[in-house]
Amino acid sequence: MGEVDGMKSGFVSLVGAGCGSADLITVRGRERLQTCGAVVYDDLIDPELLGLIPAGAERYYMGKRGGRRGAEQAEISERLICLARRGLRVVRLKGGDPLVFGRGGEEAQALAAAGVLYEIVPGVSSAIAIPAAAGVPVTHRGVGRSFHVVTARTAEKANLEELERLAGLEGTLIFLMGLEQLPKIVQGLLRAGKSPDTPAAVLSGGNSPYRAEARGTLADIVEKAVTVLSPAVIVIGPTAAMDLRAPLSRPLEGKRIGVVGTDVMAGKLRRELEELGAYVIRPIRLVLEEVSVELPAGLESPGWIVLTSANGVELFFRQLEREGRDIRSMARRRFAVIGPGTGAAVAARGIRPDLCPEEHTSRGLGLALCAAAEPGEDVLLYRSAQGSRELPRLLESGGFKVRDLGVYRLRTDPLWKELPALDCLSFASAGGVERFWEQYGEIPSWIPCVCIGAVTAQKLRSRTDAPVWTAQETSAKSMVQAIQAALSGIGGTGR
Repeated sequence: MGEVDGMKSGFVSLVGAGCGSADLITVRGRERLQTCGAVVYDDLIDPELLGLIPAGAERYYMGKRGGRRGAEQAEISERLICLARRGLRVVRLKGGDPLVFGRGGEEAQALAAAGVLYEIVPGVSSAIAIPAAAGVPVTHRGVGRSFHVVTARTAEKANLEELERLAGLEGTLIFLMGLEQLPKIVQGLLRAGKSPDTPAAVLSGGNSPYRAEARGTLADIVEKAVTVLSPAVIVIGPTAAMDLRAPLSRPLEGKRIGVVGTDVMAGKLRRELEELGAYVIRPIRLVLEEVSVELPAGLESPGWIVLTSANGVELFFRQLEREGRDIRSMARRRFAVIGPGTGAAVAARGIRPDLCPEEHTSRGLGLALCAAAEPGEDVLLYRSAQGSRELPRLLESGGFKVRDLGVYRLRTDPLWKELPALDCLSFASAGGVERFWEQYGEIPSWIPCVCIGAVTAQKLRSRTDAPVWTAQETSAKSMVQAIQAALSGIGGTGR
């Protein structure tokens, strides 16, 4: 860090968040978020990106949206300068690309004038991303050889000369930030000589609460687009009639699936669901916080190590490494897991679990252990500090020496102020149900819900009248199968 006028100078990254889900940000943009000391962010950003920000980093919402009064541009620039002069690494997080109608250029000029070091990290602009997601190419050989991105303010200011110039272009016209200006844009282009038969599309996607599209021509697009909500991208030209999406629709194409779980489970579900065409939304993020404990002595003697989640498996082996302990010293220990997902995590470490119950619940695990273990054996439970007491109670009543080690807690990181529109909602733990309830209250009865197991389903049914499906196994793949069943109404509730 340098010095400017005797003050410590930080560094500002003007980062484009991309358009759509959190994983569309660049690798560099993600790295800047994960290492920053402060973030100044806008609207239309996947809330999950805020989950990448370090816990102690300062957050400032300074969005600017049409129709709503927001922070003045001078105020935003001044905030960036002040944060940098405190010596912080600052991320200015902007939807799409920071220099495509994002006023990133003005912020760069203000930082330069103040002597603050900065960089520009590009992002995928909505001008390209939204049409692409709808199968509309902004250029295509033999159809559209150029594209022109225009702010809808052109129509708002009744700049007829500008519309006349645009009407004479043969490429694709893309209008941003002005769905309400669609009638003026169409009228102006028609008056300027554009053919009424020119293809047109109005596309809403990315992080819009409601994805929608309307296709037609300049003659009828205004009427067809009445149900499309802002923010939307207007595409006019021959490529607007194209649709490059795969002709075979994927099973969950366009479905908005809410996922409530830790990063590990949410990541697995996201991959599975997106391959099927779904759009994944995390209403809340469950953040795993490790509890500082030490492994007890005596693990070299016979007994059981019981693991109830993939998170617990990861932390167990991480703790072995941290304490310098060799897993081979525990050769006389047997491993029990609650289900196939946890078993797979243990197997990935080169250990085949000795016990996995047919019923993948705390009760099922407890009963299976009581049947398989010798009375008086030592049993180490390595699990969430917020876990139910049912498992240790069962084992204690069976005469076992139980050591219940709570090694992590789940903290809630709300990602949305209001529950977004969803086609289905999934829960990977009973704790997730509780924390969702605390954030949003009652679950709408019209949203089908999917739970990872019977305990989670029981907790959910006590909170909602919504139909509830239960995955047959405690795994991401089984949850995805249950989500497909729920959305098609197959099998009824209780599966």
